[in-house]
Amino acid sequence: MNIPKIKLSFWQIINMNVGFFGIQYSFGLQQSAVNPIYDFLHASPDEIPLLNLAGPLTGLLIQPIIGAMSDKTWHPRWGRRKPYFFIGAMVCSIALFLFPFSSSLWMAAGLLWILDIGNNTAMEPYRAFIADTLDEEQQPIGFQAQSFFTGFGQFLAYISIGIFPLIIVGYTGELPNWMYASFFIGAILSITSIWWSMSKTNEIPPTAEEIEYIKANPLNIFSPFVDIYKAVLEMPKVMWQLFLVYLFQWYAMMCYWQNNSKSIALSVWDTTPADKIGYGEAVRWNGLVGAFGFVVTFSIAFYLAKLAQKHGAKMVHFGCLILGAISLLFFPVIQNQYLFFVVIIGYGIAWASMMGIPYLMVVANIPKERYGVYMGIINMMIVIPMIFQNVSFGFILKHFLNNDPRLAITFAGVLLLIGAICTLFIKTENKKLSE
Repeated sequence: MNIPKIKLSFWQIINMNVGFFGIQYSFGLQQSAVNPIYDFLHASPDEIPLLNLAGPLTGLLIQPIIGAMSDKTWHPRWGRRKPYFFIGAMVCSIALFLFPFSSSLWMAAGLLWILDIGNNTAMEPYRAFIADTLDEEQQPIGFQAQSFFTGFGQFLAYISIGIFPLIIVGYTGELPNWMYASFFIGAILSITSIWWSMSKTNEIPPTAEEIEYIKANPLNIFSPFVDIYKAVLEMPKVMWQLFLVYLFQWYAMMCYWQNNSKSIALSVWDTTPADKIGYGEAVRWNGLVGAFGFVVTFSIAFYLAKLAQKHGAKMVHFGCLILGAISLLFFPVIQNQYLFFVVIIGYGIAWASMMGIPYLMVVANIPKERYGVYMGIINMMIVIPMIFQNVSFGFILKHFLNNDPRLAITFAGVLLLIGAICTLFIKTENKKLSE
């Protein structure tokens, strides 16, 4: 018998999601600072996609395994999902602290692998935590609270890239000193924000039936892989439909993140990473523009939850992806740096939807006792397109796009438009949130 879930207040839902803020500050640094670090360490443009392989590959391996493990975890004191939050946050903090000390491309790439292992270990159970704790009525607010903190965390990461160069000058080795400050703050926020959520939110104990299920299917070295295999075989049709959307959506996002600073450098200042000072200014400006985009994200996140309840998650996501595609198509042709603050609005709205709305189309179609593994599989659907991008786009960029970052972002805009069209083909049993 299922125990009714207790209604939480708005501020209780906020407290339970504060930990997502630290995780997303770290992801914000990956988007805004890691690729410039590769550039400062003299990576060529077509090497960048492969150097980013750590993120999606660790996500592919770690998140579904952690999800399956957390489904079969319960401790009266530590809970089901919380141990994974804490371990992941500790790994993130250590990697963030060490990252700016990278003295070579391969040291930076290796630390990115460690950082992503920590981020993925912490993030995957957070999706399941929302589904565990909140009933169907409050789940839109819960998932969009994560979208809010995604925007807020990434806003602070980007704004640090935009402001710190003005007050922290000089270089240590190949990297500017402001990089160190941004990553040190991330190391602190990663663990403290997770600690806050853990201390403010209690996990709901499993029912007697769930405890019996955990005892009958104990966790062992093989069980996560068996659970993932079974879950994929039994995956609801809506998840396969969502995967088609994700194939275009996340390939496009990787293209954008890898090329946005270089695109601004060329279109506004007619410079490349070979000019450290000029390119540093483009990186700083991209930080300010990205920060404003994430202000849009956290400002609109909760409104999108209301729109999803009224008009359906599918149509909300479709509209947001269209706005994101328009942003990316205009981004490479802007030559006045101040106009980027207008263009980025569509991207900020699209990002708010990407971080929460698709989960509403899925959560009502998966069994409660398997939330963890299915949230991990959703992440597999995110990272498989990213891996495809990492191994294929360097060739495309070099041989078809002339290593031009502006053409790379135009290419991303077209892919996002295709992803929006694919959204219209999603059908789910939860009519309230889909149609």
